Amino acid sequence: MEGISVEQAMEQILQYTPVINETEEVELNKAGGRILAQDMVAEFNNPPFDRSPVDGYACKAEDLAGASSEHPVKLKVMEEIDAGQYSERVVESGQAVRIMTGAAIPKGCDCCIFQEDTDYGEETVEIYREVKQWDNYCFAGEDFKKGTTLLKKGTHIGYVEAAVLAGMGAAKVPVYRRPKVVLLTTGDEVVEPGNPLPAGKIYNSNMTMLSARMMELGIEPFYMEAVKDNPQVMAEKIKEIAEQADMIITTGGVSVGKKDIMHESIRLIDAERIFWRVNMKPGMPTLFSVYKNASGGKVPVISLSGNPFGVAVTIELLIRPALEKMMQNPAIGLKEVTGVMADDFVKGIKGRRLIRAYWENGRFHLPNGLHSNGVLSSMAGCNCLIDTKTMEDKESKSLKTGDKVSAVWL
Repeated sequence: MEGISVEQAMEQILQYTPVINETEEVELNKAGGRILAQDMVAEFNNPPFDRSPVDGYACKAEDLAGASSEHPVKLKVMEEIDAGQYSERVVESGQAVRIMTGAAIPKGCDCCIFQEDTDYGEETVEIYREVKQWDNYCFAGEDFKKGTTLLKKGTHIGYVEAAVLAGMGAAKVPVYRRPKVVLLTTGDEVVEPGNPLPAGKIYNSNMTMLSARMMELGIEPFYMEAVKDNPQVMAEKIKEIAEQADMIITTGGVSVGKKDIMHESIRLIDAERIFWRVNMKPGMPTLFSVYKNASGGKVPVISLSGNPFGVAVTIELLIRPALEKMMQNPAIGLKEVTGVMADDFVKGIKGRRLIRAYWENGRFHLPNGLHSNGVLSSMAGCNCLIDTKTMEDKESKSLKTGDKVSAVWL
C-alpha cells in the first residue's frame, strides 16, 4: 500500500504489534512507570490497629461530660504511648493515656482529646473540653481492609500507587516486562556526539531523540546502533537483532535516492512490506514492514525518514499507539487538545500537516525559527503538534490568528 492516511497506517501497525504478556518481579523502588501484571489484594487491615490522629490524650468520652475551662475534668495519666508503641493496658474510668499521632489507642478508650484542650499534665491531666464517643479516633482498616483489591491488573504504577503498594508491605511487585525496542539509524554523513565533526558531516541527533523519547515513555532501548548506508549491512543487522526484538525502529533511507537503502534491505531479508508513504507532512516516506525471524516471531519494523522533525512527528502519531498496545499502558496513548491560533501560520498547507506549537490557556503559540522538516531547534519548548487533518482535502491555505484547531499533546 502507498499513500495511506495516518489512521490507516496506525491500524496496520497495530495489527502487527504484539502485546507483551510476559511478566517479571521488580523491586518496588524500581517499579515506577511499570504496569501491574496481577491484582494486588490486601492481606491485612491498614492501619492494623485503632490509632490516634492527634497529639493529646486517649480516654473515655463519658468521663469528659461537662468539661470546660471553668469546670475542667481531671484524669489520671497511666502512661505515654508514642507512634510505633503498643500497650496492652485497658483504660478504666477516670484514667487517660498520653498519646501521639499515629500511636495505637489502648483498649477501653473511645476518643482522643487535643493536647491544646488540656494542661499538658504528665501524672494527672486537666481537660477543658468535652468530646463525643469516637471523636478523633481512627479505626483499624480505615485505609484498607483485608481482602480488598487495592490495585487492579493493568494499573500504571505512579507515585501514589507505589505508596499504596508500600503500605501493603510489598517489597517486590509483578509487572509486565518492558518491550525490547531496537533503534537503528543510517547515514554515512552522521557522526556520534562527542567526536570531532568533519566537513560535510552532521551529528546523529535522531538516535538521541529516539532513545530519549523511548525513556520518557517508560522504555529503555534494548539495542542502539548507527549503521552505514549499505543495504546488505542493514539487512544482516536486522536479521541478527530481530531474534530478540519486539520492535525495530530505523531512521533514514526510506525515500527514493541512491542512498535510500531500506527498501533493498527489507527485500534482502524477505520481510513483508505492509505500506510505504503516509499522507502527512512531515514523515510522509514512512515505511512499515514485518520480518519473520528464525523463531517464527513476526517483528514489526518501522522505518522513519531521516529528517529530525519527521522523526519526532512519526514517533508521536505512529509509534506511541503501538507502544501503548505493546505495553498495555493507556497512559502513553495519544491525547488531543483543542484551542485557537494565537499566531498566523503563513506557510501554505496542502494536505495533512503537523505543526510544532506551544499550547497555553486554550491558545496555540508558534515558536520562532524555521518550520522546516530538517530543523529541530525550533521545536524546543513545544508541547503539542497542531494537526491540520480537517484541512486535508482542501486547497493550500494558511492558518490565521483565531482559527480553531486541534493538536496532539506531547
